[in-house]
Amino acid sequence: MTAQTATEAAPDLLYSEAEDDLRSAVRSLLADRTDVPSALARAESATPYDPELWRSLGAGMELAGLLVPEKLGGQGASHREAAVVLEEIGRAVAPVPFLTSAVIATETLLALAERDEVAALVRELASGHRTAALVVPFSTGPHALRLPDTLAGTVSAVADAATADVLLVPTGEGLYMIDAAEATVVPLTPLDLTRPLAAVTLDGVAGTLLAGPEAALAAVRRGLLAGAGLLASEQLGVAEWCLTETVAYTRDRKQFNRPVGSFQALKHRMAQLWLEVVSARAAARNAADALATASPEAPLAVAVAQAYCARVAVHAAEECVQLHGGIGMTWEHPAHLYLKRAKSAQIALGSAGEHRAALAELIDLRAP
Repeated sequence: MTAQTATEAAPDLLYSEAEDDLRSAVRSLLADRTDVPSALARAESATPYDPELWRSLGAGMELAGLLVPEKLGGQGASHREAAVVLEEIGRAVAPVPFLTSAVIATETLLALAERDEVAALVRELASGHRTAALVVPFSTGPHALRLPDTLAGTVSAVADAATADVLLVPTGEGLYMIDAAEATVVPLTPLDLTRPLAAVTLDGVAGTLLAGPEAALAAVRRGLLAGAGLLASEQLGVAEWCLTETVAYTRDRKQFNRPVGSFQALKHRMAQLWLEVVSARAAARNAADALATASPEAPLAVAVAQAYCARVAVHAAEECVQLHGGIGMTWEHPAHLYLKRAKSAQIALGSAGEHRAALAELIDLRAP
């Protein structure tokens, strides 16, 4: 490989001007609509999902169709732009179905978009007026996919199923589309109250078959791979918020007439966390860029990002709670929302251990 070819193949980890503008717009909207008191109040309520916020993001800002080509009514953007949106959603722990509907479900359908009924559904999702959920446990990753034999039984821990209009159900027979009102959807009580989970019972439901077994399996893996890769950007957003808030608090909080952030032990902890967040940003951006360019190394980039970013988000949230002292342990401070989002995301779309095992297989690193 020549030096010029190697340069052309290198991933672009920097943010473009358009991506920075998108970030500013999304952050501004979320800052207006998800202040701390409302976020805490919604987390305590029985309905944490915010339909008005999703209408503003999905339809108003047209973010629901970011990954959808223009010919299908979308924005024709890439996973890089979607990653920027998810960073901001992570920073605000916003209760919206962007990851589940605009990324996972949409990517799954785009693999089958040459079919008229699928194209019609993609257009509806891109408009932001309808949402879809892939009916698999939220812990399911792209590397260890197990599907039920038929359209029957109950699937537990399905993210955003209780608020979805359409359910996409993969089985050994193929991928089915069903109206959410036809299934029995029972909300569960998750650790992360900002991302609702539900149990979906499919007994007696007659769905529309969208694809056969092989095409369905490939489509679902594509959706889960994109979801896992971009979840790393959401985890990055969580970690960045935690670091920023912790630095600000330790600068203002005084003990022995000195800011506690000036104590060497705390300086070292925050410096270490900063290094981890910078590395997480590189891993998340690499995964988003690999997905955006349809790189053959996308599975490798996603595995690296998930294996690393999940741990960083949890560590950042734990440090945020601890270094805030007594106030960090209270329900009135939002730190617990970030810790719960980080902990739940740690096992979402494949655990770090699953992604490390996939990484070892991808690079042919055999276990001892």
